Amino acid sequence: MTKQLELHVANLDCDHDAATLRRGLQQVAGISDLQILPKAAKVRVTFDPSATTAPAIENHLRAIGFPPQLHRATATLPRPWRNAKVLTSAGSGVLLLIGWFSARSGAETFALALYLASTVSGAWYFGREAIEELIFEREIGIELLMLVAAAVAIVMGQAGEGAMLAFLYSISEAAEGYTEEKTRSAIRALMDLTPKTALVRRNGREETIPVEALQVGDLFIVKPGQSIATDGIVEAGDSSVNQAPVTGESVPVHKTQGQTVFAGTINEEGALEIRATKTSADNTVSRIIHMVEEAQEQKGHSQRFIERFGARYSPSVLLAGILLAIIPSLLTGNWVQWIERATVFVVSAAPCALVISIPITLVATLGTGARHGVLIKGGVYVEELAKVTVVALDKTGTLTRGEPEVTAVAPREGTSDEVLALAAAVERWSQHPLARAVVQHAQARGVSVSESTLFQSITGLGAVAMVGSRRVYVGSPELFIQRLAVSLDTLAAEISRLQESGNTVVLVGDDARVDGLIAIRDNLRENARAALERLRESGVTRIVMLTGDNARTARALAAEAGVDDVFADLKPEQKVEKVRELSTQFGHVAMVGDGVNDAPALAAATIGVAMGAAGTDVALETADVALMADDLERLAYALELARRNQRIVRQNLGLSTIVIAVLVIGALAGAFNLPIAVLGHEISEFVVIGSGLRMLRG
Repeated sequence: MTKQLELHVANLDCDHDAATLRRGLQQVAGISDLQILPKAAKVRVTFDPSATTAPAIENHLRAIGFPPQLHRATATLPRPWRNAKVLTSAGSGVLLLIGWFSARSGAETFALALYLASTVSGAWYFGREAIEELIFEREIGIELLMLVAAAVAIVMGQAGEGAMLAFLYSISEAAEGYTEEKTRSAIRALMDLTPKTALVRRNGREETIPVEALQVGDLFIVKPGQSIATDGIVEAGDSSVNQAPVTGESVPVHKTQGQTVFAGTINEEGALEIRATKTSADNTVSRIIHMVEEAQEQKGHSQRFIERFGARYSPSVLLAGILLAIIPSLLTGNWVQWIERATVFVVSAAPCALVISIPITLVATLGTGARHGVLIKGGVYVEELAKVTVVALDKTGTLTRGEPEVTAVAPREGTSDEVLALAAAVERWSQHPLARAVVQHAQARGVSVSESTLFQSITGLGAVAMVGSRRVYVGSPELFIQRLAVSLDTLAAEISRLQESGNTVVLVGDDARVDGLIAIRDNLRENARAALERLRESGVTRIVMLTGDNARTARALAAEAGVDDVFADLKPEQKVEKVRELSTQFGHVAMVGDGVNDAPALAAATIGVAMGAAGTDVALETADVALMADDLERLAYALELARRNQRIVRQNLGLSTIVIAVLVIGALAGAFNLPIAVLGHEISEFVVIGSGLRMLRG
């Protein structure tokens, strides 16, 4: 039986670090599987406990330079004055400056020694990376291009230029870790949502324990102003809970006995006693963090293309540089000039900014989305989301609240309360949403409900029970026409009027007469129309409703919400067919549902979006995008976020390509020397990083 160990580790900032860590752990006997997530600075090890132990693996991680982080902490870099990469880069700069002054004062030999020392200090880390990549991974990367260029410059008698190259490139290498750490800020913000301790009542005593010690079934107390430690159900108390940190909802939600609360949400004015339903490792916030970390490793099509391009491009640049140094030199005899140009060309053509432009933007996008209640499962889904032009919506629970309400009671015999009392007497035994709406309305009006017996559900039509000595039916008009042969001619106009306004009409009576009508409607969400308008503003050209409800009700609600097309009376398999038709006709389609009943349709769409996924395992697992709140405006936000991501990626790619083109042309023409090429290269890299980090702003 194998075990799994999952740890955040320090010093894991890039793919090269991941390769080093992998080589280090492969030496440990008993490890059967190894997953490394450099974006999350996390390692997941599957091992045989009879061959090694978790403490032994942790000790080995420390020995190879990747010490595990304690508890819930993400990896953090040391302060710059304690960071070896920063110190070697700074040392390189100091030695370069002193060497420059020495050369100006005529101490050429001393200056050369300082330039060499500066180069060694600057290239200490990226030079080792270049050599390790070449030896162990059989890859030629950007680091090797820089190392070769610095070495050639020194051999050609331009030691100062070589030292400057090593120094400037070492700055970007030192800054890389801090850039990665910045992109993890969204994950840290999510981790900080839940408190480190919880006040638990056990055996009649209250005690404060670490949140990791909370067990399912524990009763814990949350005072006003405190964050909720883990998912649970309210046992006692009454309060408003701010769910914005997890779901993105701006308005606090009232919580009372029997209602579910999520980890990381904030209790406002009243004390709550909550029964834990999840441990800290398995609650909503932990699952979001886990999924975001996994998503950050899922690369989009464009990122995979750039990486494949870079893997072929860097060796091509080195080969072109060698040919540029040799062929013109053989033709002209001017070896010094063409070797210098080849060196400048190699630096100018290095694709640093190009390679980093997509991943840095994407990681920031995924983290920001999660922080605002939108969980996107990976880079490919960000790209697909940005292309969506058609949105298909389920009706119940998506456009509507999913909680039917009685809107009217129209008696034909007796009073409204008498009709409602008869209906509630029958429906009290049913679990159907319409039945619950009738019973709740009767309770709210204080109607006295009689006892009933011999309840029987009539599938698809209604229900029947004995109320006193009378057999009472509650159901659709079809029940009374088809089963009871009751004429509804006098009620047809009233039924039609109520249905046209989006109501489901329920009749109450027996096989001789109809006592009255009850109109029930699942009302639109308050912001449904505004959300659809925002979807259109974000670039959606067509909004379609797919529902299993009847056409009249669907059309009425669609008209009220502003939906373009309605397809009603659909079975689940018909929804799938309709999604495929829409994809064929219009292109990229996002299907929005609850992630459970609509799972087949979500899978058939370009992008499947589960709404109201907080606390719902199935919804989180099923969809490509999970909206944590029951709020369609979060979908508009997700589309806007994805499109902004694509705009920034295109800007970064364009800028990177232009800079490389200008530098290469200048290098080939002999217009740029090595310092100018290095400065242009490094400035473009920092500009692209800064541009990508704009996605951290919500």
